[in-house]
Amino acid sequence: MPARTLQQILDEYYSLGIKDQIDWEKFYLYSIITHSTAIEGSTVTEVEAQLLFDEGITSSKRTMVEQMMNLDLKNAYDYGIKWIKRHPQITVESLITLSSKVMARTGSEYHTIAGDFFAAKGELRKVNVKAGIGGASYMPYQKVPAKLESFCKKLNERRKKINSKDILSIYNLSFWAHYELVTIHPWADGNGRMSRLLMNLLQWEFNLIPSKVLKEDKAEYIQALIDSREKDDDSVFTSFMANLHAKHLQTEIEQFNASMSDNNEKMVDKSLLKRKMVDKWSIKPSLADKLVDILIFMSDKTQIATEELVQHFNFTPTTAKRYLRQLTEFGYLEAIGGNKNRRYKLIEK
Repeated sequence: MPARTLQQILDEYYSLGIKDQIDWEKFYLYSIITHSTAIEGSTVTEVEAQLLFDEGITSSKRTMVEQMMNLDLKNAYDYGIKWIKRHPQITVESLITLSSKVMARTGSEYHTIAGDFFAAKGELRKVNVKAGIGGASYMPYQKVPAKLESFCKKLNERRKKINSKDILSIYNLSFWAHYELVTIHPWADGNGRMSRLLMNLLQWEFNLIPSKVLKEDKAEYIQALIDSREKDDDSVFTSFMANLHAKHLQTEIEQFNASMSDNNEKMVDKSLLKRKMVDKWSIKPSLADKLVDILIFMSDKTQIATEELVQHFNFTPTTAKRYLRQLTEFGYLEAIGGNKNRRYKLIEK
């Protein structure tokens, strides 16, 4: 474990109210989905995923298969979160249903000696598979149904006995379920996404903060699965996931604190700047607010044109030009170029 325990980091995360931020749950979920598909080869970014999920806007930079993979996984999470909140028995049939959501648009149809099966319907594999090129073989497909049945039985027994207030035990259960399911490897495709989905759903069932596996974690994550399998010790993987979750939560805490510090500094700067303007130029406080907003908008830009203010603040072109002229006269901006292509840059103070 890191210097601080997972429990200590969780306590700080909750005390800061990060989970209570507007749209936290929505964007946290989008991040989980985007990274889960990225581990499987998708290059869709979180911003592109948001446009796809919220606006139905596809990206010309990504293949349709990648984007459909993300849409399928979102639908699976939407369905799964509602389903798990009812605390149902987890059965082979319910896992097949979840898999059919994950693979709805991208699942292939297979024709084998043992018979046909369709991944888009979540059907269990009827073919033997290996863990990548030259990797170890997973269990023979003939053993999968019985092994999956045994897994569901054990999972339900542990869910029933677990103390809902014992947060670390619930996380360990979810990590164990992830490891067991991916080790059984019930499907020809989508096993990684399904295992991470089940892990997150068990966390959602008990109202925990779901754990992420970022695309940057892929190498260590896969190695932890390999090490657990070779040592026949699931604690190797569960410990890895606990450490990984702690690390990601700590990073979010640091980012949250940094953003709060930046916001406080900007509020102080804005107040001081507004007071200077009012005192020095005897302008109305309401106008000073607008001028300060423009300066803050320009703080991370090299130059801007009038049109950018029009678009960002919904000013009329005449109003935008007037504000820029006033800021230039006050000595905050420098005008560059002629009337037709005039731009403005901040004067360092």
